[in-house]
Amino acid sequence: MRTEKVAVITGATRGIGNAVALQLAKDGYAIVGCGTMDPARAEGHMKEIADASPEFLYVQADVSREEDRRNLIDRTLERFGRIDVLVNNAGVGSLVRTNILDVTEESLDRVFGINLKGYLFLGQLAAKQMIKQVEAGDPAPKPVIINMSSISAYTLSVMRGEYCMSKAAIAMLTKLLAFALADYGINVYEIRPGNILSDMTLPVKEHFDKLIADGLHPLRRWGTGEDCAKAVSAICKGYLPYTTGSAIDVDGGFHMKWID
Repeated sequence: MRTEKVAVITGATRGIGNAVALQLAKDGYAIVGCGTMDPARAEGHMKEIADASPEFLYVQADVSREEDRRNLIDRTLERFGRIDVLVNNAGVGSLVRTNILDVTEESLDRVFGINLKGYLFLGQLAAKQMIKQVEAGDPAPKPVIINMSSISAYTLSVMRGEYCMSKAAIAMLTKLLAFALADYGINVYEIRPGNILSDMTLPVKEHFDKLIADGLHPLRRWGTGEDCAKAVSAICKGYLPYTTGSAIDVDGGFHMKWID
């Protein structure tokens, strides 16, 4: 069936991805949410999104797996016939926090499989569909791809090196995709969240509560998934048409260098 605006969000069952999916649902997008949870369990996490969206589809998928990526795109096109927004958000941290000298192949393969391979190869599939839409003269606003990265793209987190390397690679991937798709008018963006309060950061909350209160970044509060979702919403509304390949910092000012 024909739907005017369709957004695919990976890692949509929790955290930043869940907040992004809800915001885009409120913005009028049909939402395709993807996660590794089985559909019965995911239903509770996605109910508010399903209620807010004009149309909703959940696809269980591990984005590190080729067959899952293809199934996600195929089911999206079978249901909606188009893709207007891809938000690559699914991500994992290191299996064990350890010095770079002790990082294992198992942990590296897992982190890069989801955090980088998933972004690249799902981005390829979505981009090829987006190009078809543009070349067919689709009157809808030009599609966009948004890669959720991290301040760890440029900041050493010395006990989770494989995570940092994966995020640095996403930064370069964003620029490569932006260059490749520029002639089609398809913009690609990187969003760099800082310290975002979520289930992933709960184990270190007490430690970072003090750092944030002491001025780790100028805005002395935790970021939220909603902060990231508002940045995604602004991009999808076309407010940043001349900034393809750019990184948008959602970090309370952490990226700024200063001296007292």
